[in-house]
Amino acid sequence: MFVWGSPLDVKVAAEMFNMDWREVYDCFRELQEEYESGGRGIVIREISKSFQFCTRPENSVYIERLCTPVKEKRLSQSALEVLAIIAYKQPVTKGEIEAIRGIKCDRVIEGLTRKGLIEEKGRSNAIGRPILYGTTKLFLEGFGFSSLKELPDIDDIGSAILAEDEGDAEDSLDFQQIAIDLTQASGSASEDPAGNGAEDPALAKPEEAPEREEIEADQPV
Repeated sequence: MFVWGSPLDVKVAAEMFNMDWREVYDCFRELQEEYESGGRGIVIREISKSFQFCTRPENSVYIERLCTPVKEKRLSQSALEVLAIIAYKQPVTKGEIEAIRGIKCDRVIEGLTRKGLIEEKGRSNAIGRPILYGTTKLFLEGFGFSSLKELPDIDDIGSAILAEDEGDAEDSLDFQQIAIDLTQASGSASEDPAGNGAEDPALAKPEEAPEREEIEADQPV
């Protein structure tokens, strides 16, 4: 785990030792409990049958001081909405996403795919066999979930999206629950090659083109 850095898949570790993956999984969990019970500054977190060394959340203030200044880049509101729909409805097609949001999502989906937060999960059996999208391990890692079962309970993601747009604080989806620091999640900032610090277009505030296709502006949310 230390050498790998990123979440180490149990099956990959099992291949290294020529062991059954279930036995290796138990070893990971045993080590995880040992680190947790010892009150160490380093803990082991599970991400979809993968394990990774991380600093204890209580020490975040010291880590932030050590790593400051860090340029924080967050997803736009529209990107969060699309990501939430995919997370809760996956596997889901672009058409189904657009039906919920009432606006084209081509560029937002491209941006989320480029960042590794979503990926193609095959094709639907519907007419035209559209692509199905789902979230990735990076999504789980970035949002601190060990599996999709830890997503906050929402009865109707479509209603939650509409409530958010209408400003209904009582029924709206709390998008702060799915905010993400892309620099921390991906390990690199998305700046322009010339070093001018330009924001990645997919992080920018969305606008609506005349044909109702969502585009990205220059200012981040």
